[in-house]
Amino acid sequence: MATAGGYTGACLCGGVRYAIRGTLDAPVACHCSQCARTSGHHAVMACCADADLDVSAGGTLRWYASSASVKRGFCERCGGNLFWKDATSAVTYVTAGTLDRPAGLKLSAHIFAGSRADYYDIDDDLPRSDAW
Repeated sequence: MATAGGYTGACLCGGVRYAIRGTLDAPVACHCSQCARTSGHHAVMACCADADLDVSAGGTLRWYASSASVKRGFCERCGGNLFWKDATSAVTYVTAGTLDRPAGLKLSAHIFAGSRADYYDIDDDLPRSDAW
């Protein structure tokens, strides 16, 4: 939920809760195969500064290294896909579906659109790219 101080969110079971002080960038929909495999569809993520992310309950938070520099945070109990982090940057992407509602965010773009699965179409006029 968007609050005067930022946002809050959690996984499905509540084993991982977090707060974001400050702002989130407008979310993007990532259609790459890795996001599809971790979420079951495309993943919608919003970016915040690492320093603004506070994991207040993280006993079930686990990290999976999906490539040499990228790790993905998830709840080991419910499987909730929560975070995406590139070790070479000072930002973390938060999966928008885990934010408490209302978040007040609007989707801004589609990335890796050419990698989308063949069972759905992208039916909006937002910017698209086939890369990051």
